[in-house]
Amino acid sequence: MRHISPLRSSAALPVEGFVRLPVVLANIPVCKSTWWIGVKSGRFPQPVKLGPRVTAWRVEDIRALIASPDTAANDKNGGQQ
Repeated sequence: MRHISPLRSSAALPVEGFVRLPVVLANIPVCKSTWWIGVKSGRFPQPVKLGPRVTAWRVEDIRALIASPDTAANDKNGGQQ
């Protein structure tokens, strides 16, 4: 199985904390609508609401997704195993 290769270096991710959607999409090679479908289906990490109009993801969840060997296989099969 393949690992997801980030579009940009994972160095763009902070060591810890939260990142907003543009940073996530800069590191995960999917479009915005595919990302939200994956979040809804459970394939991608759930967001954290930091305010009424602020959604972010834990950096450790995004790093785990990038390192996950089965994510690429799920993407290739449309989430089907």
